[in-house]
Amino acid sequence: MTTPSGQSTENAGKTVASVTNGYGRSDTGLVRPGNEDYLIIDDSRQLYIVCDGMGGHQAGEVASVTAVETIARVFQRHEMEVLADPRLNIGQVLPPKAELLVKAVRLASRAVFTRATADTALSGMGTTVVAAVCEADTMALAHVGDSRAYRLCPRKLEPLTRDHSWVEELQSSQRMTAEEANSVVGKNVITRALGVRETVEVDLRIVKIAPGDLFILCSDGLCGFADDDEIFEVATKFREDPRRMSEALVQMANDRGGADNVTVVVIEVKEAKTSPLPGCDPQTFPAENAELLTAEDEWLIRLAEEAAQEPPESAQSGNRSPSRRILLAIFFLVIVIAVVVFWLQSD
Repeated sequence: MTTPSGQSTENAGKTVASVTNGYGRSDTGLVRPGNEDYLIIDDSRQLYIVCDGMGGHQAGEVASVTAVETIARVFQRHEMEVLADPRLNIGQVLPPKAELLVKAVRLASRAVFTRATADTALSGMGTTVVAAVCEADTMALAHVGDSRAYRLCPRKLEPLTRDHSWVEELQSSQRMTAEEANSVVGKNVITRALGVRETVEVDLRIVKIAPGDLFILCSDGLCGFADDDEIFEVATKFREDPRRMSEALVQMANDRGGADNVTVVVIEVKEAKTSPLPGCDPQTFPAENAELLTAEDEWLIRLAEEAAQEPPESAQSGNRSPSRRILLAIFFLVIVIAVVVFWLQSD
């Protein structure tokens, strides 16, 4: 079951190899007029995504919805076909779910970029993404931007992603402390996002998982207003109740002024079958070449035509609001024209 932002969900996983439960909540906060965050929890496929859109309320919402729905559709309907398409080659052998995640995130970025190119009102929009998918006793994590993933350990919060932001680069290149970097003007500028350029670099890592493990995905509405120790303190209080953990973390952000949209997904590993699948250190997959972009555009046309033919009642989530359905319908109807127009302009 997929879940739009602004709602809480708790579903039991159904796979044999591993079982995960996801609990999510998204909130507009106390200052912003709308919510540009979007999340999906799909326990049946063990797929979890948080996106934080940018470009103004309308554009940011379009970007985050477009990205999440594109990734979800690839996993829900075209897993084997996308994996088998040689034109989408990522240049490295990975476990199937991890490979699919990289390809789906690239498609999501291309979808956002193409949509923004076709509509001047959406020009410049983009979105961060942090996405997790489980396979046997591994979790693949893909991210672009400054939304984060953590593992909740007994004595600390373990960061699993590294922000693509100016402040992170300052700390890395100039050996600045976190306090020094946070005092720099423009520290919130991110250096990488989905859809802001024609191509995208995607970071991926694979971690081994075990029953009882807890993971947190969040937008910077949480981690931008609380440090890791503070997040750990609140999360630890609700270690036995992941649903309440997600709610408490959102509440903490709002208690600190609610200056941004905030989204939190907590993933609980219930079962994990031991496998020979390896973990891997964080790595960056380079931007696509021209041939790969052409293949992605053809896939986007196919996804858009497929979605446009679906009646409204066939939407994946019965909880999706009418405004969300209209937004998605408009996107999928426009994306075909957008890709064609982009091709003609390129020629």
